Order: sequence, then C-alpha cells, then structure tokens
Amino acid sequence: MSAQLISMIKQAYYWIGPPVIVFLLVFAVWEISVRLSEIEDYLLPAPSAIITEVLTNISDYAFNTIVTIGEAIGGFVLGSIFAIIGASIMYQSRFLERGLLPVAILIKVTPIIAIAPLFVIWFGFGLLPKILIAAIITFFPVLVNCLSGMRATSSDITDLLKSLNASKSEIMIKASFPNSYPYLFASFKIAIPLAVIGAVVAEWFSGDRGLGSMIIRANNNLDMPQLFGAVFVLALMGVVLTSLVIYIEKRVLFWHDSQKVENEIW
Repeated sequence: MSAQLISMIKQAYYWIGPPVIVFLLVFAVWEISVRLSEIEDYLLPAPSAIITEVLTNISDYAFNTIVTIGEAIGGFVLGSIFAIIGASIMYQSRFLERGLLPVAILIKVTPIIAIAPLFVIWFGFGLLPKILIAAIITFFPVLVNCLSGMRATSSDITDLLKSLNASKSEIMIKASFPNSYPYLFASFKIAIPLAVIGAVVAEWFSGDRGLGSMIIRANNNLDMPQLFGAVFVLALMGVVLTSLVIYIEKRVLFWHDSQKVENEIW
C-alpha cells in the first residue's frame, strides 16, 4: 500500500471516523431506549423507523433537498457578495463604516421569523423571498469578518505599498483583501449553515416545496418519522456544505499557517 493511499485513509478517518462513531453510539442508545420504553412513533420514533421513512420516500426527500440547497446556496452567494462589497466600502472610509455598521447590526438583530411573512407579501411565494431571507442571515457574519481581516493587515505591508505610491484602493486589492481570506472562510463556515436555516424558515411561510415545507406538513399530520427524517436530512446537508467550504479553504489557503499546522498532524 503506497504512502499516499495511507495518508488519504488517515485523512478520511480524521474527518469522518470520530463523528460516525459518535452518531452510531447515539443512535444505538436511542433505538434501544425507544424499544424498551415502548414509546409511540407519534411521540418519538426510533432511528430505524426514521431511516425506513427516508428510504421509502427517497425521491420526495431528494427533490425537496435539492430545492432547499438551491435556496440556501443562492442566498449564501448573494449575501456574501453584498457583504464583501459593504466591507470594501467601509474599509475605504471610517465615516461610512460608522454610518453603515449600525444598519448592518440592525439587520442582524431583526428576527428572521418576523420578516419572513413580510417578504412573502412583498415578493410572493416563489424562489426570491427564500433566497433573500437566506442572504440576510448570511450578510452580517461575512461583513464583520471581511472587514476585520482587512483591518488586520500588517502595517509593514501597508507602509511598504505606501512608499511605492500605492493608492488606498491598490493597498486594499493587493494586501488588505487577500489578508481577509482566512477571516472570510471562517465566516463562510458560520454563514452556510445559517443560510440553510434562513431557507427553511422562509419555506415555512411561502410555498409547498423544500424540507421546511415537509417539516410543517409532518408537524400538522403528527407524522414524526417524516419530521425527524427531514430534520436529519437538513443536518446532513449542513454538514456536507460546511465540509465543502472546509475543503475549498484547504485548497485556497494551503499557504496559510492554520492549514500547515493541520497538515502536520499526520
């Protein structure tokens, strides 16, 4: 067995092994507890009943999962773009930062569940309100982290660029924005699960597609296996999307100290 293959197996175990073991233990205890206590399915279904439900209706779950993923990724991309643009504007002017940051905080502290019905009234029951809700919940963490990364640029680098008559925009493009990459990826790992949450909340109020709609229907029908199935699929979706961000981070920031230290584990 080649050293490269052994390294790949170790890396796979490093990321997949521990959580799989923990989840299997939790599900085993859950299954045994439900069977011994004879709890009814409409109160707490056993993991085996949930798995059977998902496999029996796999096409329905697959369709609704694709819908929710599309809404979440669309909102994540839209919110991240506006957040990066906003951070770039704030970086250029302290006055604009002091003026715009309170607005961003206001957006952050406004409960998503309170504005979702308003967006449905304004934009209808289609895809747009769901993407906008996901974008809003994504916006603040990306904005703050991007701005913090830009502000954390080494003064030695900025002084060197200033000595070469670089403008503030050139300093931002060549030094400050690249310096924010680790901060951005840290915010992406926070924002992508939040985008999923935003999409699900929007689905509660608009439309009949997506995992959020499945949860509402299952709750109304007291169909706990379906409700838990949709929740588990959502959790798996969040794990997969976050893992994808981590994978991209490792590829893009291979030069950063955090990635070098992690790679040295093996």
